[in-house]
Amino acid sequence: MAESSVLTPKEVSEALSAIAERKAAASVWEQFFLAVLAGIYIGFGAIVATVVTSGDTLDEGLRRFLGGSVFSVGLMLVLIPGSELFTGNILMTTGFLSKRVRPFRILRNWVVVWLGNFAGAMLLAWVMSHTDQLVEGGVLRHVGERAVAIAERKLQLADTYWPCFLRGVLCNMLVCLAVIMAASARSVTGKILGIYFPIMTFVTCNFEHSIANMYFVPAGLMAAGQLGERFWEMMRGLGLVTLGNIVGGLSIILLHPRNQQMLARLLRRRQA
Repeated sequence: MAESSVLTPKEVSEALSAIAERKAAASVWEQFFLAVLAGIYIGFGAIVATVVTSGDTLDEGLRRFLGGSVFSVGLMLVLIPGSELFTGNILMTTGFLSKRVRPFRILRNWVVVWLGNFAGAMLLAWVMSHTDQLVEGGVLRHVGERAVAIAERKLQLADTYWPCFLRGVLCNMLVCLAVIMAASARSVTGKILGIYFPIMTFVTCNFEHSIANMYFVPAGLMAAGQLGERFWEMMRGLGLVTLGNIVGGLSIILLHPRNQQMLARLLRRRQA
């Protein structure tokens, strides 16, 4: 009998638990440097999305769709070659529910990976700011103008608090679904298709991804020469989106009936 091209839901859950166990067992430095790579990879997706949406002749809906379509390359680079992405690592919670990973190990991974993602995305933003693609001769180019506009919109959204948080929730629901769909596929083609549609959706809908914002906002602020004076404003926005991303990822895990059963069994044993 031919092997199925996709894993069953039970097999996906077991695979995610095994991945969580492996990630938690890695050294702090391994987690950090793989996270730096992921920050760069997501940044590459953000760069091409900025370039594609920098024209003035596109319909707004089409602009968002094209931006989301090309941005999906970032998660493809993260999941297929392999690296550590904070938003996807919220799924490590499956390792806790299956009793294969201790909570401290998960929290340590999240902190280390978030910092590594930030370092990688900031590094890429700094490199881009010195390539003359954003600013040339002290004058913003079209791509630079788009980068500044994206950063400004995201900073203004952070002032709204609740909408910013909720966009983070919705974003990481889709990102985690993309990770799950990629994990369920046995072929590279299947993984690419599993990644593309949820990622295209979240970008097209203007939801907020903390790691993408680690490139988008610094790149725009560097192009405008405002990174130093608006750094803490940027960090406040990143904090709100990060919290939303955590809640969104956890909702995907905890709302699944099989995971609810594992959580219930875990709680009963702790109470016994």
